[in-house]
Amino acid sequence: MMPVDEAIERMFRKLPALGGETVPLARAHRRVLTQPLVARHSQPPFDASAMDGYAVRAAEVVPGRPLKLAGTSQAGARFVGMMEHGQCVRIFTGAPLPIGADAVIMQEEATAKGNQISFEKTPPVGQSVRKQGFDFKRGAELLPAGVALTPAMLNLAASANHPALTVKRRPTIAVLATGDELVAPGTPLGPDQIIASNSYGLIPLLAPWAEQVIDLGIVADDKDKLEAALLAAFDQGVDMLVTTGGASVGERDYVQEVLRDLGVEGDFWKLRMRPGKPLMFGTRGRTLVFGLPGNPVSALVTATVILKPALRAMTGHIDPFWPRIGVPPLLGLPPNGPRRHFMRATLSRNDIGFMQVEPIFETDSSHSTSLALADALIVVPEDSPGVPPGEIVDVIPLSWG
Repeated sequence: MMPVDEAIERMFRKLPALGGETVPLARAHRRVLTQPLVARHSQPPFDASAMDGYAVRAAEVVPGRPLKLAGTSQAGARFVGMMEHGQCVRIFTGAPLPIGADAVIMQEEATAKGNQISFEKTPPVGQSVRKQGFDFKRGAELLPAGVALTPAMLNLAASANHPALTVKRRPTIAVLATGDELVAPGTPLGPDQIIASNSYGLIPLLAPWAEQVIDLGIVADDKDKLEAALLAAFDQGVDMLVTTGGASVGERDYVQEVLRDLGVEGDFWKLRMRPGKPLMFGTRGRTLVFGLPGNPVSALVTATVILKPALRAMTGHIDPFWPRIGVPPLLGLPPNGPRRHFMRATLSRNDIGFMQVEPIFETDSSHSTSLALADALIVVPEDSPGVPPGEIVDVIPLSWG
């Protein structure tokens, strides 16, 4: 059996370079920039008011001496012309500062009598004025290449007048379930049948990092049918093919054999981890091929631990293993054997608000209920002597990112 870290390292060396593509802002969330974001104009593009009030010349404001109201400046409809001496202009937040004005006084500090406006105190020059380029200046680098775009970053890109961005391409993934015993949800069960559930967990798990996830359905344990389904996936030019079931050593576990016959070069099979020991990885040209275990917990845990970092790396994320956090367990952890244990767990906060993790001691790889209730995996190292309550452990949150 291969150690998990060695397997991941070998896998990373086989990851293809996906290149970039230009997508509209509406499709750029969580995508990774391939080139810096540069401002196409200054923001704001003019001196603007930071609040509702009156635009004035600071030197002309004397308490008790009114200024004449000359007009109004509002967003999208600036005051036209020069604000003359002895005048002020009604102004609203975001509106262009009139020519001749150098400060804004909030409306709560003004008294209006007809077109005569009096003020309580003299403002400093620049009060409540957002200078042209205050946020950013034309030509400035706003974001470096390599960042994963957040909603705030997309807001910034739009403000910098970019309708589209060049980002890392996302892979196309195909998912195939195998097994004579499998039937689709909603099907009446025969005496030897079970529901095929893995694809319904894997597809949404992989989808955030994929351009498309193709569900190839269920294929029986038949070499010819399996070969036809796998060839169809390769013919579509997918970047990643994921199978579940049939990768072990049973007499009717044909996946590895058929993949070899189709030219897949195997890299590893059987990892020193639990759940999920019988995991296969290989390549066929530029296509990554993963054979996941058929048990539901094993399939989803191996996808989280192995496939998700691969996808994050392929799509340009700087930290393929995010998120990982250090959290103390509420209960002690028992000694572990020679395989790294990805232990089901739940995150919570203690009485003073600090995060803690509570282990779920169910270890059966077919026990879907325990994984559904979990929102984290505790990473228990190989040959761990056990962990007492309160000692920091490595945790993979399942609901983050």
